[in-house]
Amino acid sequence: MKVTAYSDNLYQLTYMGMMNCYLVREDDGFTLIDAIVGGQAQAIMQKARKLGLPIARIALTHAHADHIGSLDALHEALPDVPVAISERDTRFLSGDMSLDPLEPQTKLRGGYPGCQTKPTVLLREGDRFGSLEVIATPGHAAFFDTRDRAVIAGDAMQTLGGVAVSGTIRPLFPLPALSTWNKGLALESARKLLALQPSVLAIGHGRMLKQPQEAMERAIRVTERELAKEGGAQPHGA
Repeated sequence: MKVTAYSDNLYQLTYMGMMNCYLVREDDGFTLIDAIVGGQAQAIMQKARKLGLPIARIALTHAHADHIGSLDALHEALPDVPVAISERDTRFLSGDMSLDPLEPQTKLRGGYPGCQTKPTVLLREGDRFGSLEVIATPGHAAFFDTRDRAVIAGDAMQTLGGVAVSGTIRPLFPLPALSTWNKGLALESARKLLALQPSVLAIGHGRMLKQPQEAMERAIRVTERELAKEGGAQPHGA
C-alpha cells in the first residue's frame, strides 16, 4: 500500500494503484476516510502507526464495496472508534436499498455488499466530524477540511484515467461511471465541490489533484455537454 502525503494533515493510501482511502490528522489521532476492499485492515492500521497516530474515527463516503470492504475488520480491531456515514447510506450498509423519497427512483448501480458494522454517527449536510465538514453530494458524501480547504470526495469525481465527473466514462478506467446512479445529480455534486474552491481534490480513484479548479471546470463542461445531448439536463445557467 503506497502512502502519498499532500500535507501534514492529509495522507492518501493507495491499494493496487487504483483504490484510495485517506488519513486526516487530528489532535487526537487520524480520521480514516473509507476502507477500500477487504483484507486491508491491518495494512491501513500499520500505515497509521508508522505516521505516528492511532485511528480515532472512521468516516465513509458511500457504501460501495471498494469503500467499505475492510470496515468490519477495522471495527473488530478498533471497537471503540466511532464510525460515520450519511443517513441515506446507512440503509445500504444494512441491505435496505430504498432511496430518499424526493430522489429519482432509479436503480442503484455498483456493488453494495453491506456489512455487519453499525454506524455510530449519522451524517447530515453541514455536520462536523473532527476537522471535517460534511458536504452532501448524493451517492457520495464529501468531506471538507476547513483548516486547509482539502476536499475528500469519494467517487464524486475521478482522476484515474483522466479527470471526470462521476458518470462520464473514461475508457481507461470506466468503473466510477458504470457505478454512477444518477448522472445529473453527479454533475450537481461536482459543481457544489468546485464552489468550495478546494486546495486539493482527493478522490477514491486516482491521484490527488492540487489546485484543481481548472481541471474540475473542464470536466464539468464535458458532462454538461453530454447531458445536454442526452436531454437529461441543460448546462448550468442555460
